[in-house]
Amino acid sequence: MLHARRAAVRATLAWAVTALACALAGAVAVPAVAHADGDPASDVLLGQDVFTGYGQISPKVADELDSVTAAAGKAGYPVRIALIAGKGDLGSIPQEFGHPEKYAYFLDYEISTAVNGVVLVVMPHGFGVASGGKPQSNAALSAVPIGAGTDGLGLAAVTATEKLAAAAGHPLAGDAASATVPLAASGAQVDDALETLLVLGALAALAVSSAVVVRRRRRDAARTASARASR
Repeated sequence: MLHARRAAVRATLAWAVTALACALAGAVAVPAVAHADGDPASDVLLGQDVFTGYGQISPKVADELDSVTAAAGKAGYPVRIALIAGKGDLGSIPQEFGHPEKYAYFLDYEISTAVNGVVLVVMPHGFGVASGGKPQSNAALSAVPIGAGTDGLGLAAVTATEKLAAAAGHPLAGDAASATVPLAASGAQVDDALETLLVLGALAALAVSSAVVVRRRRRDAARTASARASR
């Protein structure tokens, strides 16, 4: 029975690795897309909850951001966070620096075809919130201080996420924690956990790759239509 379980796990892992390799091959174009559209945050947030920009962020603050986004998802209030410390974090659209509300709307539009939830932008100048293709009120964040540097933005984002979730009727649990495999887990339990994690990882990579392709096709179509209209 154990040998049969191990064989099934190995077969599943082989499938997951193959699927992941294919997905990554399709996602190789992501850097080129980011360069072309000039908005690195929109590409990063297709596959993860937080874009920290190109500045230094401490492991402690990075962990807090991961924890608060995970807790928000569990509470039914999924959120994607973009920390924009300077113009360099905006790629080829540096003119958006200083306009967090405008940029949040733009960023939400960029990723809304692939991910659901709220987009929260934090800049030294303030907060921007958008969801479902529409700007959202950030009135609940009026008293949230924004500290210096990427860490300051990150800590402000943690507090802002908690306040936005509470204002929307989805207060975050104070003891929310991500699930882990117990240290004393049996071999079968570890196999099950690894199998689940790798399959989910492969599916997530496939989703990201597909989303990038959809965005590229949509933009190519828009550019073609614009070129035709200008003739």
